Amino acid sequence: MTEKKMSPLRQRMIKDMRIHGMGDKHQKSHIRAIKDFAAFLGRSPDAATPEDLRAYQLYMTDAGVTPSTFNTRIVALRFFFGMPCGREEMKRYMQFRTEPRKLPVVFSVEEVSDILMAAPGPVLKYRAALSISYGADLRAAEVCNLEIGDIDNERLLIHVELGKGQKDRKVILSPGLLELLRACWRETRPEGWLFPGKPKINPISPRRLNQAFTSAMRNIDIFRRGQKPMSRAPPREQAA
Repeated sequence: MTEKKMSPLRQRMIKDMRIHGMGDKHQKSHIRAIKDFAAFLGRSPDAATPEDLRAYQLYMTDAGVTPSTFNTRIVALRFFFGMPCGREEMKRYMQFRTEPRKLPVVFSVEEVSDILMAAPGPVLKYRAALSISYGADLRAAEVCNLEIGDIDNERLLIHVELGKGQKDRKVILSPGLLELLRACWRETRPEGWLFPGKPKINPISPRRLNQAFTSAMRNIDIFRRGQKPMSRAPPREQAA
């Protein structure tokens, strides 16, 4: 839509978003949210009342809008009323929704062993990556970002750089896991990243590691119906 076809209100909102430093994707998300609110009202959204906001939030709840989408729209509405409209008091009538938390699936030691043995090819690479996530309690992104120099084979430590909370930390490396990493190194001969992707100048992605974990679970027939892939490898007991 060209600037000539935009309403003054929309033009002002776009300018405020640019001043705020929002990227194009974020701006489009905000615009979509305000359009949805305007469609619900049937009139210009800047004339909304507190009762309109309450009604819209009830409408989204009854319509089964997911908490993430609900909150995305609330963020957009808070910006809209706070900046372009200059109606800060309207924020008092908007509430965020909490997303229900599900308990993580906990595997037995036998299931963990089966998962690691069922890792897809290249087998040693993914078995080692999943084992290090499991045995050292690392997130998928932390595993993928490991470099060869992060493995201290003398002190049996793994250096995790900018992990959770953007902090460095050291975790214990078991002798059994060290031997597996050595076998993986002899097979793949990585030069920088401990688990290189394609091309080798990049590490494997957390998504690819998660896919390998899911594939291993399917291979041993313990992928439960309706269960989502885990964002990290199995629980904390020491890998064999």
